[in-house]
Amino acid sequence: MIVAYIVIAIIAYLIGSISFSVIISKKMAGFDVREKGSGNAGSTNVLRTVGKKAAAITLLCDVLKGVVAILIAYVVGLLVPDINKSLLIQLAGIAVILGHTFPIFFNFKGGKGVATSLGVLLITNWNIGLICLVFALVLMILTRMVSLGSIAAAILFPVLVIFMPAVEGSAYLVPEGNYIIYAIILAILVVYNHRANVKRLLTGTENRLDFKKISK
Repeated sequence: MIVAYIVIAIIAYLIGSISFSVIISKKMAGFDVREKGSGNAGSTNVLRTVGKKAAAITLLCDVLKGVVAILIAYVVGLLVPDINKSLLIQLAGIAVILGHTFPIFFNFKGGKGVATSLGVLLITNWNIGLICLVFALVLMILTRMVSLGSIAAAILFPVLVIFMPAVEGSAYLVPEGNYIIYAIILAILVVYNHRANVKRLLTGTENRLDFKKISK
């Protein structure tokens, strides 16, 4: 049974390690997105350096990484008798985000895990995922700072887990106990990955999106 947990963690990590921002930027613009702009391998930097189409594709693919990793864990949980399905899903969620942040295929230099975390949230508890998404988008639109929306939504996630029940039919159905710990771990990962942004936010020097300067 322990083998199943290890295998799922490895599979999820490897899925997360597929850095679509690097692949797409090289394919569509001829350069590694990590060598331009903020140096981050994420959809926001792709938006700034490559354009809207490439950023949209990157965002979708990164979200799907989280979805696929959780679905695999969920299916394995159904097939393996007497396994802790909740723990299996949690391991997959953490591992896929770690893979996105530290991708083994791309010298362990990845993105900040926001889009992949969104995929994990939407497939495990879609009502909380949607609330976090809308909350983040509103902040991003009002401030034009993607980092602020991402950090705030990450912090909101464990708060919502405490006060909101899971939706019947979601992949994860027990929102109390270790699920709170899991939610806190995911929030810490996202906030930690934005530590440089936090410093700029505190000093008022954080970058803002300028849609007029973004290419097609």
